[in-house]
Amino acid sequence: MQTHTENSPTPEPWLGETDVWLLAAGKHLRPWEKLGAHPCQQAGVTGTAFAVWAPNARGVSVVGDFNQWDARAHPLRHRPECGAWELFVPGVSEGAFYKFSILGTDGVSILKTDPYALRTEPGVGHACIVMQLPEPVQLPPGQRAGANALTAPMSIYEVHVGSWRRPNGEWPDWPYLTQTLVPYVVEMGFTHLELMPVNEHPFYGSWGYQPTGLYAPSARYGSPQAFRDFVAAAHAAGLQVLLDWVPAHFPADADALARFDGTAQYEHADPREGFHCDWNTLIYNYSRHEVRNFLVGNALFWIERYGIDGLRVDAVASMLYRDYSRAEGEWIPNKDGGRENYEAIAFLREVNHVLGQEAPGAITVAEESTAFPGVTAPPWSGGLGFHYKWNLGWMHDTLAYFALDPIYRPHHHDNISFAMMYAYTEHYVLALSHDEVVHGKGSLYNKMWGDDWQKRANLRALYALMYAHPGRKLLFMGSELAQVREWNHDAELDWGLLDNPNHAGVKRLVRDLNLVYRAHPALHARDDDTGGFSWIDVQDRARSLFSFVRFGASAGQQMVVICNLTPVVLHGYRIGVPQGGPWREVLNTDLACYGGSGVSNGAAMQCEAMACHGHTDSLLLSLPPLGVLWLEPMAAS
Repeated sequence: MQTHTENSPTPEPWLGETDVWLLAAGKHLRPWEKLGAHPCQQAGVTGTAFAVWAPNARGVSVVGDFNQWDARAHPLRHRPECGAWELFVPGVSEGAFYKFSILGTDGVSILKTDPYALRTEPGVGHACIVMQLPEPVQLPPGQRAGANALTAPMSIYEVHVGSWRRPNGEWPDWPYLTQTLVPYVVEMGFTHLELMPVNEHPFYGSWGYQPTGLYAPSARYGSPQAFRDFVAAAHAAGLQVLLDWVPAHFPADADALARFDGTAQYEHADPREGFHCDWNTLIYNYSRHEVRNFLVGNALFWIERYGIDGLRVDAVASMLYRDYSRAEGEWIPNKDGGRENYEAIAFLREVNHVLGQEAPGAITVAEESTAFPGVTAPPWSGGLGFHYKWNLGWMHDTLAYFALDPIYRPHHHDNISFAMMYAYTEHYVLALSHDEVVHGKGSLYNKMWGDDWQKRANLRALYALMYAHPGRKLLFMGSELAQVREWNHDAELDWGLLDNPNHAGVKRLVRDLNLVYRAHPALHARDDDTGGFSWIDVQDRARSLFSFVRFGASAGQQMVVICNLTPVVLHGYRIGVPQGGPWREVLNTDLACYGGSGVSNGAAMQCEAMACHGHTDSLLLSLPPLGVLWLEPMAAS
């Protein structure tokens, strides 16, 4: 057992006066530089400085394999100015296992994991592991800003790393994913890779959305350094990496944040504010500036120290409203008697402001399902300050339409057109995410109407419509395989489906959609500009036809999109187009190589000087069944 002796040098306080002031005020931009466990030297002695915020604790000790887990060996010194406790322990080096023993106000001691732990023990012990802070990641100037700009193509592949591929039926590790996932995403043409939460989470079935270690990559998949190497490999391959981030709630595990110092420290004491009814979790107390500091610092940590390029913020809607999923009488109104959560709103503005100042080019994306105004407007104008917002209204309406028998689609024509009524109110991401293929909802494939051929045709049409519609794109893993079964986090994707050429055809289409989307500015450069989109014909309800044109920044950048969402081939269809001359099919979802029936208009089509749909020139086409065509003027190629 290691203990201090009378002859041991007295170390300087680990928390300096400035640190104490900043922590007390909740203004420490990088609290993870001082709180947690940090190998260092004090008074010429090598060891580790431990520090933890526990303002109401009666006593705190650090225990670990260096003192036989004896809470008497290393009691921490209280810093009442900021509610923290600290101690330098000589001889403790990187790799040591530790926890904090917290003596609560009720006189009960409990072992707690370090909220700022950088590494955790694999398996069920949940011990923290001492490690050096990762060095800041240096990226080429402008790399993030260019890839994440409003005018740039953004096609996101969303992945749950534990169930993408499982070598020999086991969990993958980061080296395996570096060798397999990164090149796969590149080969498929995606621009961004989004990881469902990789923060430490004891309950695997939460998919990472109930994290206990916000600062530690999950030990399931390997070391923190291996994760850094994975992100670096993705960058080297030209990908941006987004991380799902969960500041809305945390699990009630007794050894984690819940009642950390014996009181409701990180959460609200009143369950009407502090208990999340949907997930049986606890809600952060955003009115405490120390709690906000913990979370804001965490957002910056992943970007600075692991090179993450953006955060997709989970469950934002549940943060914005005090009555979210609560019955009358089960929630506390705000100071004005309303339902808006002013404290959470201020927190979201704060984190987006700090990231904008400290990590320019990095983005935040809100999963927000309500009509809350200004989600992607800047904080100084009253907005929340996110860069992008998931368009869940588009998702709901579009999937509902594609589930319908074509007999009934004319009565639901507005399901497809309505999204353009609000397309420019926010900066949107069109998301077909993991949430749509779990909990009995079935796969995207099985949401589609029809027999097997028709389901695949509908799916191909859905993807082509999505890629042509204003808004960035997100597909959950397995969508590109036309996976038949619902996603199961305990098994890998059904890669064997690719032995079937029809499923392989859907995968090929997704790749081609990505490549064409990226190569044609008309499909992405003016997503937030009303001049980048114009309907050609949105009134043909009887035949379930939709046609529109996307425009790029220059006159020659045009893409005409025609959707025939019935299972009937339509020959001799005349459509007005913005300019005369020859046109060509850039993409046709009904080609045989995609598993379609092969209805095509050939290599080139010549306009006729015949007015149609308000244009002076028009094309005469054959429209494939349940098919989408992308056409461009040949002069633009």
